[in-house]
Amino acid sequence: MAPAFDGADVDDADTLPVMDLLRFAAVGSVDDGKSTLIGRLLHDTKQLFDDQLEAVEAASRRRGVAGVDLSFVTDGLRAEREQGITIDVAYRYAATPTRKFVIADCPGHVQYTRNMATGASTADVALVVVDTPKGLREQTRRHVCIAALLGVRHLIVAANKMDQIAWDEAAYERVVKEMAQLSDRLGVESCTVIPVSALLGDNVAERSDAAPWYHGPTVLDALEAAPAGEWAGAHDDRGAPGWRLPVQWVLRQPGGGRAYAGMVNGAAIHPGDEVVVLPSGLRTSVASVETVDGPLDEAAVGLSVSVHLADDIDVSRGDLLATAGDVPDLTTEVVATLCWFDPRPLTSGNQFRLKHTTRVTPARIASVDGRLDVNGLTVTPAPSLDENDIGTVTISVATPVAVDDYRRNRITGSFVLIDPATNATVAAGMVGLPALVGPGPAAVAADV
Repeated sequence: MAPAFDGADVDDADTLPVMDLLRFAAVGSVDDGKSTLIGRLLHDTKQLFDDQLEAVEAASRRRGVAGVDLSFVTDGLRAEREQGITIDVAYRYAATPTRKFVIADCPGHVQYTRNMATGASTADVALVVVDTPKGLREQTRRHVCIAALLGVRHLIVAANKMDQIAWDEAAYERVVKEMAQLSDRLGVESCTVIPVSALLGDNVAERSDAAPWYHGPTVLDALEAAPAGEWAGAHDDRGAPGWRLPVQWVLRQPGGGRAYAGMVNGAAIHPGDEVVVLPSGLRTSVASVETVDGPLDEAAVGLSVSVHLADDIDVSRGDLLATAGDVPDLTTEVVATLCWFDPRPLTSGNQFRLKHTTRVTPARIASVDGRLDVNGLTVTPAPSLDENDIGTVTISVATPVAVDDYRRNRITGSFVLIDPATNATVAAGMVGLPALVGPGPAAVAADV
């Protein structure tokens, strides 16, 4: 069990090592203040250009807002500003002296849950925003549940709008307790709860005196201390993990030969590694690994590379290169956890196209096995799934797919279902059944 992020270690940025890229998703119910929090974070860390700030000020005046509405920093669509809600995932980029960030501001409205799942699918951390006066709402629970199912292991919780309740410590403690119970059930590794006012900026980028009883990190402190770069790696304890490279493109080489391009996941690739090509099962080894800057001795997780094989064998787009000593399961029947997004119910016999890494294959729902209750966190038998339901299903596919359990590898353990009539993405799937109870309770930091 990993401890919660320790604010004592992040008070002085000079003591922190220089780290790479942290991807985090801001999630929670509508109107809890996600966009305002992200806007405040970008504003107070001097990430906004003058023209961006001027555009936000102009949009605020048009909407009749006194001062500057920082939620407009990420709510860029006209419909979003008119309705005061986030509809699409808004991506922003930021950097501090210690870290770079990719920020996904996810919509909170239940109608746009599919967009929230998209934003959380590549996140290392979920920044959960809670309206403290109202407490933890059902949609926030749904978002945290989806984030956990998508492999997010660390939560930073902003107990927002504390200024509206005169920084009531008891209200903050209620959020801490509710998040502790939810995190424990979901097997989240760490959860830090921070009392904030996104509107005023208290405890967002700078520590506030408004809550003298709180001694933990600010939101920025916690983000700078959070573990990064885990989303594309392997995540279990079954010994040395293997690498995977879904073949996105076959590159013909001048003078003959081919290289195979894709993104590394699971573990690093090295020249000389033994390789299995799936689904054919052909074996060879890695001759070299290259980027546009030249050959590499090691290709790290998350890097897009081209791989040259020692033998001239048949490899096509949609195939998977994998470590010979750690091969994913090759199957035509996938048992999975599914987030269903379409207004039409999902039932047995429905047919789709399943997109898994770079492979697309016809698929049929063999059975709908259960539905997840996001409040009780239990799976009960169900014959169908309705819009925004999370459930368990068995899917038959026309051609074999090489899959890992999602809890082991978020890349080869994930897929989407596509409606063949409309080309709309109707579901996001995770190979394996949901682990509703983790190996132990998460440590929740109240730091009071």
